[in-house]
Amino acid sequence: MDIRSSTDSDRKAIRDVHSDAFGAEDGPEIVDLVDGLFEDPTARPYLSLVAESGRLVVGHILFTVVRIHSVNGEKSARILAPLGVVRQCQDQGVGGRLVDEGLRQLGESGVGLVFVLGHPGYYPRFGFEPAGALGLHAPYPIPSENADAWMMKSLKPGVVTGVQGTVECASVLNHPEHWRE
Repeated sequence: MDIRSSTDSDRKAIRDVHSDAFGAEDGPEIVDLVDGLFEDPTARPYLSLVAESGRLVVGHILFTVVRIHSVNGEKSARILAPLGVVRQCQDQGVGGRLVDEGLRQLGESGVGLVFVLGHPGYYPRFGFEPAGALGLHAPYPIPSENADAWMMKSLKPGVVTGVQGTVECASVLNHPEHWRE
């Protein structure tokens, strides 16, 4: 399995990954989201990685820029959205390798925080913790029963000290329908 930066020639394969991973019900929305984020200048700089098995793209992860409106200034931050692995390769560590490599590259590039709205049983293994409890709020309210799904991870020591506020995502992601869990 190889993890590498995606290229424009991977776009169809990336669509296929998310369509398969999220199924008929949610796949079209995720594919549209990814297409939109690739074209949205407010999402840049982004990090897009694919997992290849042989010559087939079997997984994809996308991190796009976010801003935190805080009295303590702006921090370099990204949001992980989405992560997809084709069904036949799920539960084989592909998603974990994508997350690990993405976090490593972001940390090396100077990014301080990464956010995700995702499964609270999955992302904590990578060091994500509830963001709302730290005063870092999603762009739209997260129902209290799903509050643990809004998470963040510090990539630098002390980066969250004194930082509180609301996260602003890229224009394409900054719509209420993307904030249901």
